[in-house]
Amino acid sequence: MAEDKIKVDAPEPNDTPSKPSTPHSKSGWDGQLRVNKQATLANPEALSDPEYSDDDAPPRYVFSAGPHLRMVITDHFQDIDVQHSRITSIPALTLERFPNLRRLGLRQNSIQNIELPESIAPQIEELELYDNLVKHIGGLEECKELQSLDLSYNKLKHIKNLSNLKKLDHLYFVQNRLSKIENLEELVNLTYLELGANRIREIAGLETLTKLEHLWLGQNKITELKGLSTLGNLRTLSIQANRLTSLSGIETLPQLTELYVSDNQIPSLDPLRQNTKLEILDFQSNPISSLAGLEEMPELENVWASNCQVSDFREIERVLRDKEKLEEVYFEGNPVQRSGPVLYRNKVRLALPQVTKIDAGKSDSDMIPLGHGEADNSVVYVKAT
Repeated sequence: MAEDKIKVDAPEPNDTPSKPSTPHSKSGWDGQLRVNKQATLANPEALSDPEYSDDDAPPRYVFSAGPHLRMVITDHFQDIDVQHSRITSIPALTLERFPNLRRLGLRQNSIQNIELPESIAPQIEELELYDNLVKHIGGLEECKELQSLDLSYNKLKHIKNLSNLKKLDHLYFVQNRLSKIENLEELVNLTYLELGANRIREIAGLETLTKLEHLWLGQNKITELKGLSTLGNLRTLSIQANRLTSLSGIETLPQLTELYVSDNQIPSLDPLRQNTKLEILDFQSNPISSLAGLEEMPELENVWASNCQVSDFREIERVLRDKEKLEEVYFEGNPVQRSGPVLYRNKVRLALPQVTKIDAGKSDSDMIPLGHGEADNSVVYVKAT
């Protein structure tokens, strides 16, 4: 363990991850917002009754008086990470003992109130309270050095009391109960904002966030792309699983390199003609039958178009064949795949020879050469069985 870091994590089962079968961006993200199932306590009385005892329960971590932090007390620690440990109170951790503390991670506990020691609050730079029981934002007024705040998977209904956090750069509110984007006007240094899996109906209140580069709004109730015109530096926009019926408004974001709009009701890609810097485009599960609008996108590397209405291989070739950087495409679930599944992958490969991955598989890895075509001397492949 590094001398400037404490990490305590309750034992968890060792789950073996399954092989990914969905498209992934260069950073490893698959375009889908993770909404994990929340654990339900079989013995909730254990959180409030100090005398509660259960012989079958795992050992309880009591950090205020227990050995876990006491054994390693030193003024050098800058990073404390205590996960899944039934903590209900930040003051009980007596963090005053760590005068150099800069990062505090308290994921998956039962904290309801944000209460940092007066000696620690002014210097804390990163605070992670992912998956707790916080209902109201408070206690952060003195955290003027805070750069990253994660309040995902809590019980928040409003965004407030953040105006003093002028240095805030990353802000996370995944899976809360927010119905409105509000009170962010003063956070002009934000570059990363995550608001996925809430109840937001309108994009608003972002006009002053001109440094914003990454905006995540998946799984809300948004019906149109508006309120984005001042976000000229935005490079990533994720707004999958909403209620969009048009991409109108996207033309105000000329620096976009990644766009995720799967699981909406968008019929046309035509509004994307101005977004010529796109590298990753995800429009899966929309009623899109034409790729018109993607012609002038020389930087395209990934096109995820599963479960749309594309029916003509000539359309795929016309629009995408000249994209030299194109590496991965998904067209499974479209008429071009459903009407001839046996030859589908080979037809995509012939239409887009530069592509190395088709529907999560290498374009040639499961095919064997059968011979050469007579007309154009191209290699003909057949799927191995």
